[in-house]
Amino acid sequence: MRFSMGFALCLLGFILVSEVPQPAQSQVSSPRKFRSKILSSSQLLLSWKEPKGAFESYKVIYSTRPAGGAPTEVQVSKHDTKLLIENFDPSKEYNFKIIAVNGAQESKPLQAKLEAQHLGVETVQPQRRQDSSVTEETNEITEVEDMFMCETAAIADIVILVDGSWSIGRINFRLVRTFLVNLVKAFAVDFEQTRIGLAQYSTDPRIEWHLNAHSTKEAVIDAVKNLPYKGGNTLTGLALTFILENSFSPEYGSRPGVPKIGILVTDGKSQDDVIPPAQSLKDAGIELFAIGVKNADENELQAIASHPQETHVYNVADFNVMSEIVEGLTKMICERVEHLDQKIKGGREPAPPPASVAPPSDLVTSEITARSFRVTWTHAPGQVEKYRVVFYPASAGQPEEKVVQGTENSVILNYLNSLTEYQVAVFAVYRSSASEALRGSATTLALPMVNDLELFDITHSTMRVRWKMAAGASGYMILYAPLTEGDTADEKEVKVEDSVNEVELEGLTPDTEYTVTVYALYGEEASDPMTSQQTTLPMMPARNLHFSDVDHSSARLTWDSASRKVNGYRIMYVKTNGVQTNEVDVGRVTSWLLRNLTSLTEYTVAIFAVYDEGQAEPLTDSFTTTTVPDPLDLRSSDVSTDSFRVSWQHPASDVVLYRLIWTPTDGGDSKEALVNGDINTYLIKDLQPFTEYEVLLAATYMDEVESDEVILLESTIERTTTIATTTTTTAVRRYGVRNLQISDETTFSVRVSWQPVDSRNVRHYRLNYVTAKGDRAEEMRTMPTGQNSLILQPLLSDTEYKVAITPVYLDGDGPTAARIARTLPLSAPRNLRVSEQWYNRFRISWDVPPSPTMGYRVVYQPLSAPGPALETFVGEDVNTMLIVNLLSGTEYSVKVIASYTTGSSEALSGRAKTLYLGVTNLTPYQVRITSMCTQWQPHRHASAYRVVIESLLNGQQQETKLSGGASRHCFNNLKPNTQYKINVFAQLQDGTEGPAVTVSDRTLCKAAKADLVFLVDGSWSIGDENFLKIIRFLYSTTGALDQIGPDGTQVAIAQFSDDTRTEFKLNSYSNKERLLDAINRISYKGGNTKTGRAIQHVKENIFTVEGGVRRGIPNVLVVLTDGRSQDDVNKVSKEMQMEGYIVFAIGFADADYGELVSIASKPSERHVFFVDDLDAFKKIEEKLVTFVCEAATASE
Repeated sequence: MRFSMGFALCLLGFILVSEVPQPAQSQVSSPRKFRSKILSSSQLLLSWKEPKGAFESYKVIYSTRPAGGAPTEVQVSKHDTKLLIENFDPSKEYNFKIIAVNGAQESKPLQAKLEAQHLGVETVQPQRRQDSSVTEETNEITEVEDMFMCETAAIADIVILVDGSWSIGRINFRLVRTFLVNLVKAFAVDFEQTRIGLAQYSTDPRIEWHLNAHSTKEAVIDAVKNLPYKGGNTLTGLALTFILENSFSPEYGSRPGVPKIGILVTDGKSQDDVIPPAQSLKDAGIELFAIGVKNADENELQAIASHPQETHVYNVADFNVMSEIVEGLTKMICERVEHLDQKIKGGREPAPPPASVAPPSDLVTSEITARSFRVTWTHAPGQVEKYRVVFYPASAGQPEEKVVQGTENSVILNYLNSLTEYQVAVFAVYRSSASEALRGSATTLALPMVNDLELFDITHSTMRVRWKMAAGASGYMILYAPLTEGDTADEKEVKVEDSVNEVELEGLTPDTEYTVTVYALYGEEASDPMTSQQTTLPMMPARNLHFSDVDHSSARLTWDSASRKVNGYRIMYVKTNGVQTNEVDVGRVTSWLLRNLTSLTEYTVAIFAVYDEGQAEPLTDSFTTTTVPDPLDLRSSDVSTDSFRVSWQHPASDVVLYRLIWTPTDGGDSKEALVNGDINTYLIKDLQPFTEYEVLLAATYMDEVESDEVILLESTIERTTTIATTTTTTAVRRYGVRNLQISDETTFSVRVSWQPVDSRNVRHYRLNYVTAKGDRAEEMRTMPTGQNSLILQPLLSDTEYKVAITPVYLDGDGPTAARIARTLPLSAPRNLRVSEQWYNRFRISWDVPPSPTMGYRVVYQPLSAPGPALETFVGEDVNTMLIVNLLSGTEYSVKVIASYTTGSSEALSGRAKTLYLGVTNLTPYQVRITSMCTQWQPHRHASAYRVVIESLLNGQQQETKLSGGASRHCFNNLKPNTQYKINVFAQLQDGTEGPAVTVSDRTLCKAAKADLVFLVDGSWSIGDENFLKIIRFLYSTTGALDQIGPDGTQVAIAQFSDDTRTEFKLNSYSNKERLLDAINRISYKGGNTKTGRAIQHVKENIFTVEGGVRRGIPNVLVVLTDGRSQDDVNKVSKEMQMEGYIVFAIGFADADYGELVSIASKPSERHVFFVDDLDAFKKIEEKLVTFVCEAATASE
């Protein structure tokens, strides 16, 4: 008999499926892949695959023959692809039509006919049209549910050899896996029954698993489903030799006296010779089946397979029809196994082995470590020459063996892999034979791992890693990578010797969280990892920028060093209102003088700390240059009748020239001279005798700015005349003072000084001063002739005064000299700096103002936490202050105000922040019914932690104190289903305690059993955003339940609008993680609000045996809605309550409270919840979970 694509399926009944042509205008795709299964003599289950494209529902029409009345029509929801037909009569013929409906349009029907006379009928796939549109449908093989089972008592060792060459392709290889699953299902796989091994080949063959690797059918099927695709060339001959040498041998599970079957699956011609290897297998008693697919060579398959070829060679045209040969193949293998078994036994039961080759007994494993264990056995009877101990990993691997003398009964197996189950077989070897194997297994321990992993001494680009060594490790491997979704190539590796337990990781990215993993190495193996995380510092900027020696053209910058890793600093400065930026790299200095600046100009300065990795954030501030200074100490000398010399001191080094003007005070023309900037004296000539002159001197600077003029009054001497022997001199002239100067300006005083003249004839000096605006009365002082200075006070601050001094002679006043004086403003301190930040203190410093002060008021107040403003006063000689007793991790506003005798300055304001004395990454874990744990990233300066847990239900607390090295703690004796808040306080050695770092979580609901259904309003009035809030509420509420599944609480969810959609049933999920994942995947439905119909749907479709409901378990329904129902809810609600359902109703927005009361169980105060909006869900969540738990518990 030959098998091909036309292989016939032998069924007791069959279904014919066809597609009927439909008018071209229909745009609705047809359902696909009709299947049916007879469940019993009265039940038939139909199923199909949904069509492609848009549709709204299904219409199923069926009729029976002989005629049983009018055809039956059933409407089926879009989300159901199954229909259970009750009252099924297997003696009748059934005709089916399944139609997809979309509005007024219908698809062409998927038609089927059932002619079944007996139970157990298996359906076939729909017939497909021969066009390209079905390519996707045909490229799959389904796992057969009802198929042939080999029920012979005979057992076999079956090795499958699978072609894994490139010509197969990954998609087709999936079909091969499905084919193999169906093949394996036909046999009773067990360690004592049929064993199945598998090898895959291409260029080189490899064992996927040996005959003795898996002891159950489920394990073999799981291995098939996870079979990896190899890829390569097709060397079938080499592969056949390989399985002969490696698969069919006692060490790998091949048993004597058991039929041996080899099954080859290939899709092409071999690139080597297959005949000799195939013959070797046959000569060894192995019966070969050859299965060719697509491009397989028919002649080659015949050469490989055993005889007769009609029953041992199968060839199909494509991978997607391989399922058609499964039943025939498995039947034939089953028949051959039975035949071979009878042949081996000679028609009778085999005799037991003689006592001389009996196996050893009582296998015991002991002294188990990660790399070894001891095997001990009881001696076999007779004269044993040696014991052969074969061992190999149970999950596939190359066997190894040890041989010991027959007098030994124990051996240590070493150099094993850790955490690996090993199969062990001990053979007694006699002079001319060997016994059956004594078998056992043992699992090695995990390799010792490192402990106390610590990340410390962290900079922006480095961190140190330290750990406690693991016993016996041959070295350590450190893997580290940034915690980003970047390329895996970012992970780096460091290996060190066994004597090293501390390394520095370099070249890290600044301000980046890294995960660091340390493995202990044991030869080629590695222990379980120990992992920690830490964040590198940002590239530290320079700190505390300070300006000093600021004048009209230069300023000195000083700053604190950023880090020991800094390479240098880059200074950028620009006129605040300008565009041209100046830049200078200054190396690793922390002070720099800026030159060639413009006077009376504000400059903005940025200091960049430069590292190998780039530059840090800038430290910026601004300053303003002063006005250009006036020439200093203008004075006169060498006075004669027609000249005098003026001299002065240079005000600065960058004066370009001086402009000198002199004018007679009694009227006359002015004259001017320009003097080079490096000269500070000039002789004024060609003057009139006995004449007073006013001299003005101004300095011009490189930026072409001219200073204010300084004034000097000087008089030439009277010319003298000599007649004969008598000398006549004119009367003494009255002179004014010279070199009138204003100095020592303060906020309330100035000093006036002058150079006296003709002190013999002057009686006294009169000094008058008045505000330049004239808004104050003029005041006068009189000084004796011996006095040449006077301090004027009290004056108004920041005010110009006209000051005039007049010498008073016996016969009248001399000339008056005048100057303008200006008092200083109430200047504020400048350049506020913060340093020495700590958890409860910081230092502030400032530059004193130019005006003498009486002291400073310092005002500070927390900004990021509540607290009053505090104030202190320091003396005039203080410009720094350590502020203590502050809150940790808190930002403060700081103000420094200069106090003067005439008032206070504007405040110098800034901000400062204490360091954060608090743990990070605080999270709860291992949340149980009556216990909860929390863990955190330790604070590097903490010497202790105070950990407090508080019930948010009744305020009860537990408190404990832990050492600074602790990073976790568990609290016990908590109440189930209660919200708790955990506060962790870090403490310093001096007793300083940081703020509470808080996390909260709820203990799990008591492990009561309940069948809980959430019925969720999905109408249009909800909206997408609010629907997400409902999903979060469902997620949080369900997450508070302890055990999900048949042994705890089962959860179902349905969503309703015009109709109701079951999202999943009570028995859909028995694992909390999968349940929560399913909740997150629920999509928003939309439509009107038909609450009554929805409750009826839940009652009829979810609270059913098919829906997963359990007998004797409370049925709890939670209805969530935002509006009044558009149908009647009273009738079905009363039915639910009368039948013992526990119903909770949650309303929000425009929900009708009276309707909620009708829906819910009594009393209403426990079963009805109403919130204004979905943001208030949190308020009711705890109560709802509590009441649900209590309802479930009370019913136990």
